[in-house]
Amino acid sequence: MSATPGEMPLQGHLIEFRSRMIRAVAAIIIVTLFTASFGIHSVVFSGYNIYYPFPDPLHNISVQLTYYMRDTLLPEHVQLIQTAPGQAFFAQIYVSLLIGVIISIPIITKEIIGFISPAIEHKEKKKRILSVSVFLPMIALFIGGALFSYVLVIPFVLEFLYNYGQAIGVATFFNINEFISFVLQFLIGIGIAFELPVFMYAISLTGITDASFWRKNFRYAIIVFVIFGAVITPDGSGITMWLMTGPMIALYLVGLAVIERKQRKRRTELQVQTKEA
Repeated sequence: MSATPGEMPLQGHLIEFRSRMIRAVAAIIIVTLFTASFGIHSVVFSGYNIYYPFPDPLHNISVQLTYYMRDTLLPEHVQLIQTAPGQAFFAQIYVSLLIGVIISIPIITKEIIGFISPAIEHKEKKKRILSVSVFLPMIALFIGGALFSYVLVIPFVLEFLYNYGQAIGVATFFNINEFISFVLQFLIGIGIAFELPVFMYAISLTGITDASFWRKNFRYAIIVFVIFGAVITPDGSGITMWLMTGPMIALYLVGLAVIERKQRKRRTELQVQTKEA
């Protein structure tokens, strides 16, 4: 049974948080083990390729995804290498974890929203909030951020960095562990950064903040975005930093607009109720 705001003691919140964390982590582990143990095979049936999972630890889903990332992200003159035994193996574990996190996003999101929903003041709106206002946007924005980084940011950064090596005529290689860590840093970091409007909206639903708070702190938010963009984009050109900072500023403004719209709608509803009373 869900507790109403203020009824559950701190220990109860901690127990609930632990339970939800266990479910989210269990989902990630299950998907990770599956992608590390199974590969996607195909068979031709009546002229159509039918794809199916098959136990194949040496050519598993994470290996197949690594091939795809290598072919689509690395510049033509760059090669992946392994400089120590086990690097390729651990790289595949990282890729499996990435897949596990991405595939488990709906469950993770559901658990996060389930934990904060008791703090939402208007109970009659919880169902709509869970299904439309928060749940779906969180998934869509994370996927949008990951695609944005994969299609635009990562290829640009890699091409920019390795152009230096090509300019002085040195052979360019990329350690497979560093390559996977590099890609994960962008995919997960930018995917989470794109969740900003939903985080703002969810916090406002609890009554902790309102639109005036976000409006007053806009200038400080820009500073934080610039620092975050500089940290997550190590090319030093400043261009990729703004590829990160620009969208985050836009997403902040979107979140602010949504919160202000919600507050205006709420004030209108209260005025109507007052008149009717």
